Amino acid sequence: MEILSQNLYILRKRKALSREVVARALEMSAMTYQRYEKNLRDPTAPVLVKLADFYGVTLDQLVGRAPLPPAEEAR
Repeated sequence: MEILSQNLYILRKRKALSREVVARALEMSAMTYQRYEKNLRDPTAPVLVKLADFYGVTLDQLVGRAPLPPAEEAR
């Protein structure tokens, strides 16, 4: 899902976090997170939920079925 990978990148940059920090917070390897962000691997449903919760967005927003909230609202 290309839009998912783009949204992961946007959301991570908005929080000014490294891939390593996000991966550690989500209890996954940095390489696994990088593959999600580079559209080389699709996360499982439970991982999608963790990602949405971490970035403070809905699943629909994360996968591109709804627009991302403005930068100041994404927490």
